[in-house]
Amino acid sequence: MANLSKHDHHRESLVEPRFLLLSDVAAELNVSDSQVYHMVRSGELPAIKIGGRGQWRVERAQLEQYIQHKYAETADWVRSNPLIERDPE
Repeated sequence: MANLSKHDHHRESLVEPRFLLLSDVAAELNVSDSQVYHMVRSGELPAIKIGGRGQWRVERAQLEQYIQHKYAETADWVRSNPLIERDPE
C-alpha cells in the first residue's frame, strides 16, 4: 500500500469484496453456515470452488440475485396463500 494516504487506505477498505465466504453469506442472511452449505451444494445458491482445498465462494452479485428471487418467490406465495382474518368471537 505504498503512497496511499490514510484517507485512501480507509476508502479502499470500504470496498465490499466481490466474493464472500459461506460464513459471510450466513451472517448476511442470518442463517447457519450449514444451511448456506446446503444451499450451495444443492445448486439453490450459485457458488464456485477455488484453490487447492476447494473452498467455496459466493459472488456478491449472485447473492443479491438470490435475494431478489426469494422476494419474488415469497410474493407469489403470499398471493396464492391469502391471510384469512378470523372473526372475533
